[in-house]
Amino acid sequence: MDEPVGEGAQQVRELPEVADRVLAVVDQVPPGRAVSYGDVGRAAGCGPRQVGQVMSRYGSLVAWWRVLRADGRPPQCHEATALEHYRSEGTPLRGERVDLTLARHPLEAPVAVPHEDAPRD
Repeated sequence: MDEPVGEGAQQVRELPEVADRVLAVVDQVPPGRAVSYGDVGRAAGCGPRQVGQVMSRYGSLVAWWRVLRADGRPPQCHEATALEHYRSEGTPLRGERVDLTLARHPLEAPVAVPHEDAPRD
């Protein structure tokens, strides 16, 4: 049986493929930097709404506060906690929004792991 991922009530035994890709992309974002849902979606090969769904379900497994709305606003309903993280990490802010012009981190698509049933060379 697979080992659980995460802590507490958020434990999961296996991540859906899109969630695995999204979380791998978010893991690239270092402290003090940020990306938009659209940035993550482009790198992970899905749309920003799918990124939002993944983050709402599995976001606690990564630095969720580094994924923002396109205008730099923190994730909805988590604004205060996110702002604490931004300030402690030195993320460039403009008021209570992240300045994505200064803070945006360039992303790469995660390395694809071949499925065990995929044909081999």
